[in-house]
Amino acid sequence: MQSQKVQQHRFNFTVNILDGAMFGMALGFASFSTVIPLFISSLSDSAILIGMVSAVHVLGWQLPQLFIAPWLARKTYFKPLVMVFTLQERLPFLGLAVVAFLIPTIGNTWGIVLAFLMLTWQAIGGGFTANPWQLMIHKIIFPEVLTTFFGMQAAAMNLLAAAGAVISGLLLDRIPYPHNYALTFLIASFWLAISYAFLNATREPEGEHPFSEQNSPSLWKSMITIFQTDPNFIAVLGVRILGTFGMMASSFYSVYAVNQLGASKTEAGILTSVLMISSVVMNLFLGWLADHWSHRKVLEIGVMAMFLSAILAALAPSFTWFYPVMFFTGISNTAMWTIMMAYVLTFGEERQKPLYVGMANTLITPFTFTAPILGGWLANSFGYPATFWASSAAAIFCLIILHFFVREHK
Repeated sequence: MQSQKVQQHRFNFTVNILDGAMFGMALGFASFSTVIPLFISSLSDSAILIGMVSAVHVLGWQLPQLFIAPWLARKTYFKPLVMVFTLQERLPFLGLAVVAFLIPTIGNTWGIVLAFLMLTWQAIGGGFTANPWQLMIHKIIFPEVLTTFFGMQAAAMNLLAAAGAVISGLLLDRIPYPHNYALTFLIASFWLAISYAFLNATREPEGEHPFSEQNSPSLWKSMITIFQTDPNFIAVLGVRILGTFGMMASSFYSVYAVNQLGASKTEAGILTSVLMISSVVMNLFLGWLADHWSHRKVLEIGVMAMFLSAILAALAPSFTWFYPVMFFTGISNTAMWTIMMAYVLTFGEERQKPLYVGMANTLITPFTFTAPILGGWLANSFGYPATFWASSAAAIFCLIILHFFVREHK
């Protein structure tokens, strides 16, 4: 019986790593930081519309997670929900391919409208998928290697996303507009279909018998109870909120290196490569380290790296300083995403985990939405170093809360 569990665990571990890898390849062809903003910029020169790509993605992904938590707490299986919801975050890429192909016929205005409809659909689909997916992974992966799994999956995603980004760049340069975008979105859809097949191979065991709806407290009462009884989780929320402001500087590093410190586009590409390689290596290493040492201490390493990246950027006399800046950014990104995601899953009993996951993501939405806007305002008003100094200050406060108020939670 035990050997059967081990065999099933290995199978689930493998197919879900492959799911993440193929998903990463797809995002390389339809990146939310490069390809999609470039597509929107080809339809309009409005910086607001370009910025809305990130805003829609964040709002759609984070907002639904809390509100479906009570419903998820009554489920014994999560995979069926994941498979239905994740279609809603994958099909819109095929829709974007159709929109791009039809631009000569429908024009730019309708292209923008339909593109944002697709992006909104995709973001909400991702938001509904995120919570049950994390709960499913928590069920099928042994707890002693859960963070290692998240690290390996994120490393595979980043590695293949980097490869996909290189190929997509070549396609965008060499194929006439708008068929270049149509093709990259179509290729992304292909890899998402392969990813979906690996995800569908997951073997999920039955979960605990859920509490009846009549015996379950309301969402708001459950939240209030957690706020009253779990100060450790409140401290974690404080870390997540301050972390969003500590990381806001990273959105402006490449722009500052090119526009203010004289880096060429090629050198900016090398900086991006340093970030990607750092992310791949650190996801593997820090994921393993968190499982074998301490989630909290690894998070402290990540926040220290966040502080160092911002300080170095603020003091940089030349763009060469941005190589270590990007290295430290890869460490902080890994800690605040991969390690934090696994750490949140250690909170609460099984029936409470959907609520903890939902709160950890939805409650920080206003701050993740506001932080890059604040960073842009500081940069416009006082210069980019002001944004970097503000991020370094937020990182210090984040580290204080993490060190003195958050305890290791198994």
